[in-house]
Amino acid sequence: MPTDTVVPSLPLAMTAEEEMLREAVGALSRKYGPDYYQRLSRTQEPAREQLQELGRNGFLGLHLPEEYGGGGAGLYELAVVTEESSAAGVPPQAAVFSSGINGTVLSQHGTPEQKDRWLRDLAAGETLSSFAITEPDAGLNSFNISTSARRDGDDWLISGQKYYISGIDEAAWVLVVARTGTDERSGRGLLTLFLVDTDTPGLSFQPLPTALQTPEQQFTVFFDNVRVTADRMIGEEHRGLRAAFSGINAERLLVSAMCTGLGRYALDKAVAYASERVVWKTPIGAHQAISHPLAEAKVELETARLMTQKALMLYDLGRDAGEYANMAKMTGVDAGLACLDAAIQTHGGNGVAQEYQLANYWFLLRMLKIGPVSKEMILNFIAEHTLGLPRSY
Repeated sequence: MPTDTVVPSLPLAMTAEEEMLREAVGALSRKYGPDYYQRLSRTQEPAREQLQELGRNGFLGLHLPEEYGGGGAGLYELAVVTEESSAAGVPPQAAVFSSGINGTVLSQHGTPEQKDRWLRDLAAGETLSSFAITEPDAGLNSFNISTSARRDGDDWLISGQKYYISGIDEAAWVLVVARTGTDERSGRGLLTLFLVDTDTPGLSFQPLPTALQTPEQQFTVFFDNVRVTADRMIGEEHRGLRAAFSGINAERLLVSAMCTGLGRYALDKAVAYASERVVWKTPIGAHQAISHPLAEAKVELETARLMTQKALMLYDLGRDAGEYANMAKMTGVDAGLACLDAAIQTHGGNGVAQEYQLANYWFLLRMLKIGPVSKEMILNFIAEHTLGLPRSY
């Protein structure tokens, strides 16, 4: 809950509870590891076993209310889970959009009945869900989406198309952002959130081929007069984007945690290789051409982790975390890419050999620099809202 009486304080050392959480999630995730992730990426099968075990142990619902099956902690704790799993080579993408985005939106904007109905299975990992906002013609301008929802008696009918939707083939339901009107003054769309079961008549989807080497596939999703009842509207009519941003900011922070976790994974492999690989009579890590890029990447990584921790702390205090969530997402992705690039360079030709399990993560990290929000739009936001410069878009 937001409060003006709480003075934010970012601890400089981990608590005993955080250390135990990191150790437990790390141990669980290392049971699966990069071999598991690489195998599922090739067959494009979702990481069911890993996600189910995370759920059974209470890790997917740490940030959700206890009365609905969660752990009653904060997003900080879910970010720890995301980071440690990623550091073990198994980034839990499905957990980010299922538990991270949708669980957060439901817990903050759902009615007690909606929370009781849908949060419990999310927290337990028994149900996965998907999130659908992106459209091919709207891009980053969410107010320009054309997927619409219109009233039909007490129900709503949803029609339109969504693009780059992750994991809907495994999802029991999808949280859809739809246009329910147009603001007469600005011309912007008035948006509303709806929870739609993926087996509802009129909803269909097809794979979207990409270069990503991940277990989760991307899809184009079609809505052809998909009927949903009034109890499926989440939050207020016409104010869906406001509700969605509670989950979208959470997503940015969890994406940063995933990227810094992958950065740790890549650096650990690079340091081990550079310490053992001997070419000119000494380990290659003794040469500054190898050691300095790794050291520089480490500095960038720890800076991004600190920014992410600050943003998570502010988010959990109920403060307006948009500014720092954007900064965290940008620095986290850049740091993850820097670590991976340095690790690949350290390995030389082996860096792109599949057996060394590095290059297969590159497209994921590179895609995350584009979405869920691009670096350019983050810089636009910081320029306008932090620096006070004139709006550029």
